[in-house]
Amino acid sequence: MKAREMRELGAAELDQLIRERSQELYDLRIKHKSGAGIEKPARLRTMRREIARMKTVKAEREAK
Repeated sequence: MKAREMRELGAAELDQLIRERSQELYDLRIKHKSGAGIEKPARLRTMRREIARMKTVKAEREAK
């Protein structure tokens, strides 16, 4: 999801997405560390960046 799309979402929707993605990232980390292996290890990196992008959009809104 691009930052432009995130800016179109409401505050509640953005908070919900942040929570969902954070939970998904947590699950991926646990799965990766347990040795079970994940199909796409690069997904961890993209998830972190997507969450950071969402938090940046949220901070921009709060700064206004």
